Amino acid sequence: MNFKDDIKNYQPINEQEIQDQKVIIQLIEQSPHILTRDNYVAHITSSGFIMNPTLTKVLMIHHNIMKKWAWTGGHADGESDLLAVALKEAREETGVKDIQPLSSQIASLDILPVSSHFKNGCYVNTHLHLSVAYLLICDENQPLKICEKENSGVEWIDIDMINHQYFSEHDVYLYHKLIDRAQKEVEKIRWK
Repeated sequence: MNFKDDIKNYQPINEQEIQDQKVIIQLIEQSPHILTRDNYVAHITSSGFIMNPTLTKVLMIHHNIMKKWAWTGGHADGESDLLAVALKEAREETGVKDIQPLSSQIASLDILPVSSHFKNGCYVNTHLHLSVAYLLICDENQPLKICEKENSGVEWIDIDMINHQYFSEHDVYLYHKLIDRAQKEVEKIRWK
C-alpha cells in the first residue's frame, strides 16, 4: 500500500478527522508536489507521538520555531513511507535510538496551520501541514539528546500535565486524541 491508500483507508474517529481527511485527499489528488515543500500552500508532514510502554508519559521536544513543547515530526521531503519519516524524525529530535511503532497504522489525520516565520535565515510563508501521525513507544530510561537545529529541550511529560494550564486548547485536543488512541490500541493488543 502507498501513502495515498493509507490516508484513504484511514478510519476517522470524529467529525474533525472526517473533514480533514476529505481535504487532504483532495489536495493529494490535485497537487503533484504534495510530499515536498515545493508546494508552498500545503504539504504532507509525518509526526510521532512517543509514549512510554505504560502510556503514562509522552516524550516531547521544546520546538525552536514554535517556542513550545510539542511532539516530534517533520516534512516528508519526497519520502512516501510516512511511518519511516515519523521514526526518523523522532530519533533525530530526541536522540533516542530504540523507538518502535505501537502500530504501523495511522493514528491521526490533522490539518495544522503554520504561521509565517524565518528558518535558517529564509522566509517561510504561512501554509498548511497535512499531518499524518503515528503512535510510537520507547523506554523512558534511554538517554535523551537535544537536536540543536530543531529544539532546545527533550523531556518526558506526564500525561496529566497535558492540560490547558500548559498547552493550547488545540494541542490539548490533539494530544488527548492520540493518548486515547494509544490506550485503545493497547487494549486491542491485550485482547488478541
